[in-house]
Amino acid sequence: MTERQLDLFADAGTDIAQPTPPSTCASPVAADMNDAALIAAIPESVLSDSANLAAEAGRRRLAAAVPALASLCRRFAGFGLDRAVPEQVAALRGLAEIGGRDAADAVVQLIDRAVVCGQALKIALDTAARLRARLSEGVLRSLLAHADPVIRADACRCSRPFPDVIARLIDLLNDSDPTVARSAACALGRMGRIEARPIINDLLRQAPSTDVIDAAASIANDDSLVLLGRIARAGSSLSASALDVLEEMDDARAAAIAAAVRSRRCPDKNHKG
Repeated sequence: MTERQLDLFADAGTDIAQPTPPSTCASPVAADMNDAALIAAIPESVLSDSANLAAEAGRRRLAAAVPALASLCRRFAGFGLDRAVPEQVAALRGLAEIGGRDAADAVVQLIDRAVVCGQALKIALDTAARLRARLSEGVLRSLLAHADPVIRADACRCSRPFPDVIARLIDLLNDSDPTVARSAACALGRMGRIEARPIINDLLRQAPSTDVIDAAASIANDDSLVLLGRIARAGSSLSASALDVLEEMDDARAAAIAAAVRSRRCPDKNHKG
């Protein structure tokens, strides 16, 4: 099962709506503007100007630009049901690059108030997951029941351990879309719910990833430990993550497996012939 996530930094496959005509004024050169001028220009910007200004705010990690980027998104509330509004896409990309709690909270408000919809909602949810944003229980319940499997999957990534949300995630373990089932299992694993263990172990065996390894940490059984040990010994890009998880567990067998992996990587020089 391959997790399907919208690439926040690529527009392939995404229709972009253009509801605002280009400005007749000369476009600002974002890189040449000071922080205050850059922030002031963002809320009323259009089309390519929005992309350039938001990208520059992101490049500078300009936390003070968060309200301006959110304001730019709100200008187009209700648009973009069929095609993403480019100004909203630019604003969300900027918020993702800036990061931090203020950016995460701004994305939460945009989702909670239905400012973004359609393709922009998918981008907003991916941004929320990246920023570890805290969506409300009601919004999570709604998104986990969404007709679009991409939205259901990304809502799983944003889930928090509310009782109704946990119940919905358990239901989604049997979702017809394998990406949703995988995302639900990872979310439940992070919450320490053993209902996810069969899927997590299957993923460790067939399609391991950093998310799957992290999800296994708090629900691992003997089979999980063996699978984590195999990944740690494999010398792949995931080996370090698996070894870290084994070493962080408060489990004697996990510690023994981790020690064996370490010993195999760094044999005692005294044992050389």
